[in-house]
Amino acid sequence: MRRLLLTSGRGPAECRIAVAQALTRLSAEAEAADCDCAIARGEADGHGPASAIAVLDGPRADAIAQRWTRGSLLWVCRSPLRPHHGRKNWFVGIVDLPLPAQLPALSTGDVRFESFRAGGPGGQHQNKTESAVRAVHLPSGLAAIARDGRSQHRNKALALARLAALLDGRARVAEAGDARLVQAAHDRVERGAPGLRFEGPAFRPAG
Repeated sequence: MRRLLLTSGRGPAECRIAVAQALTRLSAEAEAADCDCAIARGEADGHGPASAIAVLDGPRADAIAQRWTRGSLLWVCRSPLRPHHGRKNWFVGIVDLPLPAQLPALSTGDVRFESFRAGGPGGQHQNKTESAVRAVHLPSGLAAIARDGRSQHRNKALALARLAALLDGRARVAEAGDARLVQAAHDRVERGAPGLRFEGPAFRPAG
C-alpha cells in the first residue's frame, strides 16, 4: 500500500484545477493497472481541492507511486480562468506520505460496508459473485474499495485498512506537528523540477 499527498502549494486557482485533473489521471492509471485508489480531498473551492491524499493498493501500487513522486507535476496550459494571463506553467507537488507501523483501528459502528460485483483485480471471479467491497466512513463520507481479495471477508479487511490509511493521512496532514510534510511538497512546487508533464485543457500526458 502507498499513500501520496498532492498539493497546489502556494499556487493560484489554476493549480487547484491541476490537482483535480491529476487525481482523475491517477485514478484512471490505477484502475488500468488493477490497483484500487482511494482519495480524500482537502479544502476545495469551485476549481478543485488545495490538496488531496491518495491511497494506492495493488500489485503495481509501488510502480505507480514511484512514477508520480519523482518530481513536481507540471501542467502547461493557458489559464482557463484568466484568458489574457501570460503564465502557462502550473505546478502540483506530489510526495510520499509514509504509512505508520500500525494503522489506527476504526470503530465498526462508523463504517458501512457495501458489496458489489466488479471486474478488475481478481479476474472473472469478481464477475460471478458480489465479493468486491466498499467501506464508507459515515462521519466523514470517505470511502475505499477492495476488489482484489478472493472473498468478501478478505475484501472487507482490505477496504477497512485502506480507509484507515486515508483517514490517518488526513489527520497527519492536519496536525501542526506534521506541517513539514505539506511544507516539503510546497517547496517542491516552488522549485519546479517536474517529473510528470501534462498539456492543454484536456490534461494530456506529454514528454
